[in-house]
Amino acid sequence: MTAAPHAKRHDPAPRYADGWWTAIDGLKLHYRDYPGGADAENDGRPPILCIPGLTRNARDFETLAERLSPAWRVICVDLRGRGESPPAADPASYAPPSYALDIGALFVALGIERAVVFGTSLGGMITMLTALTTPGRLAGVLLNDIGPVVDGAGLARIRSYVGKSASWPTWMHAARALAETQKDIFPRHAIEDWLAMAKRVCRLTSAGRVVFDYDMRIAEPFRAVPDPDKPAPDLWPAFEALAGRPVTLVRGARSDLLSAATADEMTRRLPGLDCVTVPDVGHAPQLDEAESVAAIDRLLARVKG
Repeated sequence: MTAAPHAKRHDPAPRYADGWWTAIDGLKLHYRDYPGGADAENDGRPPILCIPGLTRNARDFETLAERLSPAWRVICVDLRGRGESPPAADPASYAPPSYALDIGALFVALGIERAVVFGTSLGGMITMLTALTTPGRLAGVLLNDIGPVVDGAGLARIRSYVGKSASWPTWMHAARALAETQKDIFPRHAIEDWLAMAKRVCRLTSAGRVVFDYDMRIAEPFRAVPDPDKPAPDLWPAFEALAGRPVTLVRGARSDLLSAATADEMTRRLPGLDCVTVPDVGHAPQLDEAESVAAIDRLLARVKG
């Protein structure tokens, strides 16, 4: 697929190009493609594929992609209904199995045989499902604050806000609103950090209002009340399918979605797992922390080796 130059940034030499691929239901989905350069092409190293969390988009990985390219080709996706990917016709498709099929279609469309996959939260669930169905596509994996067991407290917190629309007159208003609701997750953030986050998770409407950059209907399947007589899906087999390749787990010390006990059990079940805890961060680390950067570099060194 030919990627078209990005047209919305004022940077005269953007580091990435926009590309689109088609899902099996015909939805045209968007990704950012940061080129890998001659070194990456010459030694045949796989690209890095970044999959964001539930309400996030490709912009979440901008800092990471700028750091790792051009040594590595980095592809950052907008899941359906997020960022520049259009909303789905059927909100029931806002579910991990559908997302996994979308990512599978991306591999095919771009002719990618194997990739190092970085998955934040929901993105990590999609990665584990990929390991269960097409493990040969994974050259290495980073799971960002997600595991086979998701804590109820974190799920309740997410259900309390996902799908609730809001708007602000300026970016600074949006930044202060994020700071108020997420100060316990990122207690060290300054207003500049909140402003940067606002520009990652929000967009400017034609009316000049700042709003969240996702289809509010993604909350419909997420909020569905589970059948009490139906057991919860067991994701441990999907996690254990990651065996045989370099795997890193990054966990926020203040996370309410991935407990320390689950992280310990993941380490026990997957020998060789590099488990890193980022202090003073909740769900989820931004992958630019010193601990995250060091863990990513170790993972990529193992992939290259």
